[in-house]
This record gives sequence, C-alpha cells and structure tokens, in this order.
Amino acid sequence: MLFLQNISYTHRNKDLLFSHISLKVNAQDKIALIGNNGVGKSTLLQLIAGKLQATSGNLQLHAKPYYLPQVFGQFNHLTIAQALQVETKIIALHNILKGSTSIENFNQLNDDWTIEDRCLQALSDWQLPQVSLAQRIDTLSGGQKTRVFMAGLSIHQPEFILMDEPSNHLDGSGRQMLYNFIRTSQKTMIIVSHDRKLLNLLTKVCELSKTKVTVYGGNYDFYAEQKKMEKLTLNHDIQNKEKALRKAREKERETLERQQKSDNRGKKKQEKSGVPKIMMNLLQNNAEKSTAKIKGVHAEKISGISSDLQALRASLPEADKMKFGFTHSELHAGKILFKANNLNLSYGIQNIWKENLNFQINSGERLALKGANGSGKTTLIKLILGNLKPSFGTVYRTKIKTVYIDQDYSLIDNKLNVYTQAQKFNDSSLLEHEIKIRLNRFLFTKEDWNKPCAVLSGGERMRLMLCCLTISKQSPDLIALDEPTNNLDIQNIEILTAAINEYKGTLLVISHDETYLEQLNIEQTLKLKSSKANNY
Repeated sequence: MLFLQNISYTHRNKDLLFSHISLKVNAQDKIALIGNNGVGKSTLLQLIAGKLQATSGNLQLHAKPYYLPQVFGQFNHLTIAQALQVETKIIALHNILKGSTSIENFNQLNDDWTIEDRCLQALSDWQLPQVSLAQRIDTLSGGQKTRVFMAGLSIHQPEFILMDEPSNHLDGSGRQMLYNFIRTSQKTMIIVSHDRKLLNLLTKVCELSKTKVTVYGGNYDFYAEQKKMEKLTLNHDIQNKEKALRKAREKERETLERQQKSDNRGKKKQEKSGVPKIMMNLLQNNAEKSTAKIKGVHAEKISGISSDLQALRASLPEADKMKFGFTHSELHAGKILFKANNLNLSYGIQNIWKENLNFQINSGERLALKGANGSGKTTLIKLILGNLKPSFGTVYRTKIKTVYIDQDYSLIDNKLNVYTQAQKFNDSSLLEHEIKIRLNRFLFTKEDWNKPCAVLSGGERMRLMLCCLTISKQSPDLIALDEPTNNLDIQNIEILTAAINEYKGTLLVISHDETYLEQLNIEQTLKLKSSKANNY
C-alpha cells in the first residue's frame, strides 16, 4: 500500500526536519503515527498525501489517499461540495436533469447518478442533516468541518485514509462515531492523534523521531507498556552508571591518598638517609609525574563514565526531567466557592441551557463540565469565574484566586520573551537567578530565555504557563481547564496531567478526552444541554 525509503524533508529556511525515514504500510494496516510536537508527524502525512514534496528519498503509493487535515482554514472560501470535490459532478447532474445533452456533462458525471443522494445521506449520517452542499465551509464550527470531511469517506470510499488529529474538535457523540468508523472499517489508515482512546483502536504504533520510525506491533496500551519497560531499563542503566561514577571517584581518591602517603614516607626516608638535594628534587619530580599520570588515568575514566551518564539522562522523557514544586491552595476542603440557583443566560430571546442550572462547587473538588459542542461549557466557566453575569437565577461566589487555562494557553503574552513572561508572575520578588532556576526546572535552558513567546509550540506554552504558576507567591484556589490537551502531544499531556495531579486545590475541567479525565481523578460531572435542537 505504501513504501517510504530514506525520506528526508528540509524546511524552506534550510532547517532539517527529519532524515532517512523508512516505513512500509500493508493493506488494512491501522497505524498510529506518534511522536513529540515538532518532530514532523503532520508534515509526513502531507508528504504521503502529495501536499508536500520530500527533499530526498523514495515514496511509492499503490492507492490514492484520502487526507483529513488537522486545520480547515484553507477551505473556508469553498462550499461543502467544492471542499468534498463533488461540485462538478453535481452541476453536471443538475444540467442533465434540466435537459442538457452535452457530452461534457455526461463525462463529468461518469454514470455517478446517485452522487447527490449519497452526499446528503453521508452528511446526515454524520449528524449534519441541516447543512446544504452549497453552504460555505466558513459558516461551520470546527466540529462540523470535521464531520463534513468524515462524510467524504462515505462518499468517495477510499482504500487508504490519512487523518491528522481527527477528534480534536469533536464532542462526545462525534468522537464515538469516529471510534465506530475506525473500529469497523477495513480500510488502510495512518492516524496522527493524541486521543489515547482512539489510539487503542489501532493495531500498530509507529513512533517518529528525527532519524527513524520505530514500529511497535500493538495498540497504544501495548506501546505504553513497552515504553515503560524501556524506561525501567534506562533508569536501571542510569543507576548503574551513577554507582560506577561514585566508585570511580572513590577509587581515584583512595589511589591518590595511597600515592601521597607513599611519597611522604619515601621523602622522609630519603631525608634521613642524607640523599643529596639534587637527587631529592629528581625523586620529587618523578613522584609528581607519577601522581599526575594516575590523576590522568582516573580523570579519563571518570570523564567517560560522566559522558555516558549524561547521554543516558538526556534520553529520559521530559516529564522525568521536570520538577514542578507547586504550592497548594490554603482554603480548607469543603468550603463553598460557588453556588448557582436556577442559573441561566440568554442571548436575545433564547436561553443557552434547556433547563436552569442548580449546583455548587466546594473547595478541593474536581469537577468536569460535559456536553455537546455549543452547549455552553465555556460560557458557564466564565459565569463561575465572574466574567459574565447571569440573566436568570442567583449565584454565590467566594472571593478566591482563579486561573483560566484554555487550549491556546492565552495566559502567555506573545509580545514577551520567555524570561520576561516568567518575571511577570514574580509577585514574591524572586531574584533573577531564582527565576532562571525555575525556568530550568521546566526545561527552559539559557538558549530559551530570550525566545519570543509567539514562536513557542503548544507544549512549550503549557510548560511555561506551569512554570509561571509555580513562580507566583500564591497558588490559585481554583484552576479552570478548557480543552487544555487539544494542541498537545501525548508526552506533554502526561506532563500536564502530572502537574495538575500534584496541585492540591479545586479543579474545573472541560475536555472530551476521557482518558485525560480519568487520570485527573474527576469526582463529579455536570452535564449541560443547550436549548438549541442541534449542537455540533
């Protein structure tokens, strides 16, 4: 189905993204393509789809791939029919039905008399019965755009499918439809995703790095178990190297002490024997040369062990290199932070929620807000945080320190550099070197301190935001997370999860990632239902 041999890709600015990548994909393989942010997963999909050209290497395809991209802005000026590449057929069909006998129309239609019915049925199957083929893409939500391109799979019936983060904008019902499609389909697939529930439906994991693709013959859980074993082996090797380094340094110290004692005994003996001064100096020089030689031998051995240890430590996952150091909320558990009675909000004449909301949030709780796209989850967070006022009902709100974290990590100011952004949260007068120590804990080295925040990846923005929270003197009493994993790879999701689980305070989370919610130990769920008929 697909054969990649020694594929390399270099950006226009001459930066090498990856080199000598080789991969074989067989018919009906269902492959998860994973790797750290920035390693080139999306680029590799675009190379396979023919959207980009490799700098070097050989790519062989035995079926035209259907490509579902991560972002859809490039289609905004098109109609749904144009984006799905069915417009010419539908125009030809309508012309024929109106009586045209042009051979061009019949050639365009190519006997595909059911094309319009199939399109409308596919859109309906993906819960878009209300949209028309003439509707522009830019009138749709992110979830609706994804559903349109998923409907294209039913329309075109491709043998080879490429998907880049297909569940990103889908709500719970949309994700379930996607999972069902992947589970039941016999098509060949390569999917880039951080959705671990989706990844567990795939039968092979391919981990992309800058120089190779490592293949694991199982789903994501199998891959994670293999990585866990590799990590245990790596930690064991690190411990052995640390032990060897301690022994080498101890051996060096003992040898030099013995040499020093031997030299001192020899010197005293020579002084008592009345050895001439010139001979004494010669013997002293010989002793010093011998000591220097011993030092050199041990230094070389210690340097070799240190280099090996440094290389092993560099291989550790980023989460294992980080130290979070969160302070905790000082509020006692169970204190009422927010209480809503018959809460609702209206825009115009229509309420947002079908039923008025009654609930309360207590200090220390972990609460998830769930609902279809458009059900008002983000709006409710803004009401809870006091950024909006309700149209109906009453609310009680305790004055507390809150932090709102969205999927773009908008707390980070793109106009600042990394160090200045961290300094912005320095309300406890930490010294410059202390700020830089905190940045190092979150993997921002000296080379990163002057980097503009605008160029940071999603994972880097997340890590910088976490660093800022640890710099602030007072830990937030409530953290609201609004789809925080949408733009993160799996490794950075794990970093965020570890950090949030170390935080001892109140947590309010919006996420369609069930695995992420499970790992955060969510205790309560508030389900929202919009007053509108459809929410996608």
